[in-house]
Parts: sequence; structure tokens; C-alpha cells
Amino acid sequence: MTVNVMTAKDVTRKVFDREPFFILDVRNESDFNDWKIEGENFDYLNIPYFELLDGVEEILEKLPKDKDILVVCAKEGSSIMVADMLSEAGLTVSYLKGGMKAWSEHLEPVKVGDLKDGGEVYQFVRIGKGCLSYMVVSNGEAAIIDATRMTDIFLDFADSKGAQVKHVFDTHLHADHISGGRKIAEATNATYWLPPKDATEVTFEYAALEGGQDVTIGNTTITIHALYSPGHTIGSTSFVVDEKFLLSGDILFIDSIGRPDLAGLAQDWVGDLRETLYNRYKELSDDLVVLPAHFMIIDELNEDGSVSEKLGTLFAKNHGLNIKDEAEFRRIVTENLPPQPNAYQEIRETNMGNISPDEEKQREMEIGPNRCAVR
Repeated sequence: MTVNVMTAKDVTRKVFDREPFFILDVRNESDFNDWKIEGENFDYLNIPYFELLDGVEEILEKLPKDKDILVVCAKEGSSIMVADMLSEAGLTVSYLKGGMKAWSEHLEPVKVGDLKDGGEVYQFVRIGKGCLSYMVVSNGEAAIIDATRMTDIFLDFADSKGAQVKHVFDTHLHADHISGGRKIAEATNATYWLPPKDATEVTFEYAALEGGQDVTIGNTTITIHALYSPGHTIGSTSFVVDEKFLLSGDILFIDSIGRPDLAGLAQDWVGDLRETLYNRYKELSDDLVVLPAHFMIIDELNEDGSVSEKLGTLFAKNHGLNIKDEAEFRRIVTENLPPQPNAYQEIRETNMGNISPDEEKQREMEIGPNRCAVR
């Protein structure tokens, strides 16, 4: 029997469509427990590859006969060998092309809404890492917000829409993934915007992004309004787009709130975080559609795979927005922080322009789940 090949895009569709699916992950147990492909209707078996070198007979009874089986490893080599053995044993199996490395880097564009004068907003779902990037397209122009280091997909997508990238923004200095913002700006001669309070140590030129600024994309009525919203970082800045969407960066998520400690200043910044969430955001319209820079769990995906919710709904349902006592808020936020992201200091230094790791090193630095939220 032949072994089938599945791409990260194929698996993403199964996540979005909530299909029943079975994954045999042949990485080490610690790697599997730290980070895996997640789907609402997915079942898993984790058997390290080295335990299968003598054959797969002992695991055949643990594998379903009525579901697609996908074999997954770090870079694809081990999964091909295991898939071959399972195929020879009579099972219909696939392996993940490029392994978890490819899963970490896949971005899936999803349209999240229309703008008043014919423009559109797209969300780029980095399904394996939980990162969310955005593109605002209007009248032949585009703005990109919180781009990942995989820049080609943004450039190709803008081309497919007949749009020229004019502006590139980072809502804050990222610590869990390497920004593609500067690279895109250089490739397109776009303006690269960064909050100056996050940029005190950067080594490159940028346009200072500050609260109250309006940046126009395409038609004059479509504006991106900057809202200073510190707490995750001291410079964190949100955007209100077309008076319809709130791009909240890493300050507010669907099921959680941003962590204030990635520069080692949790006690200093937790007050800013509360001020942003409980005062600045409270002044905004409940009808704004919140578009965060990350999602935490697969349950946060909507039916179409996008991640969004109205601000009023989040004020009603998000626990992080409903802690009335300030001392209790401080305690909950500072005592419920997950482990720091992998290599977060190196990622920050890269995003400042202080170090320039090669592509393989950048991949290695980003491997693993995102950890930008308070638990």
C-alpha cells in the first residue's frame, strides 16, 4: 500500500472543520506533552520513534481502523519510516510533510470582515503556534499588523488582492515569536511602525506609533486608530479599525488576558494592565469585534477557523475582565503565569535588531506553544 502525504494546510482544514482524526506522534514524550497538533475531535497516541525501530506490531491494536491516521515527528524523516511500516502492515496512513517544523510555520488566511468603503480585514491564523496576524486591504493598499517571520505569505496574499503594502505595524515588541514587520517593510518600502516605549533599545529606524494617531489605508474613510494600551509591555498599542474592529495585540484574548512579565516587570506593569482593560477598554463600544494577536486553546476558534468576539461579550464572559478587587487582580495575574516562552530573551533581542540568528536558529527559538496569556 502507498503512504499518503498530508500538508500542514490539509491538517488545518481538519482542525477548522472539526473532523474526527487520529494522530500517531513519534516524538519524545516530553516534546509531545509540551506541544502537539490540537483538534477538537482528534485522538492521539504518542510512541517515541526509537521504540518502533524493531517494528510496529505491538501498537497495531491501539490504532483505529475507521479513522484517518497521521504519523507526525519533528521534521518528517521518522514519520515517513513509521508510516511505511504501518502501510506494510495493511493500514491506510499519511505522514505530515515537514513535520512539526512545518506545522509551527503554517499560516491560514481567513477573512474576518468588511469595511465601510469596500475594504476587507483578513486574519492569518498560525495554527500550530497560536499567533494571529492581520491585513487590512482597501482600494489597492494594505496594512499588515503583527506579522510573523514567514513573510512570503503576506507579500503573496497582498499581490493576490492587487494591493500595495503601505504600512506595517507591531502592536508591541514581541517576546514569543520573531516579527516579520521590518523585513516586509524593507521589501515593500512600507512604513514600519513600533511603539517608542517598546523601542528604546532597537537598532533600526522606525516610525513612532503612539496613542491617538490615525493612519489611513486606501480610501480616506478607512482609518486605523492607535490606542495606547500598556500592560503586556509598556508600549503595547491597540488599533481601532474603521470603528468596527479592535486589534487588541497581546492585552486581551478571547479566553484570557495578557501577561505583564515578559520583560521581568510583572509587579510594575500589572497596574497598567488593569488600567487598560478596566478603564481604557471600558470606554470603547461593546460592539467592537476584538481581534487578538494570539489564541490559547483550540476552543477559541470560531466555525470558520477565525478567532474573534465582541468586546461586550468578553466583558461579560472573560474572567480576566471581571475581577472587581484590584488586589485580587494583582494576585491572580502575578501568581498564574505560565512558563516563559522558549528563548524569549533571544526573541526580544532579535526583534530589537541586536542579534540576527540564521533561519534554522529562528525556527528552533520559536518551537513550542505560545505563552502570552495569564492562565
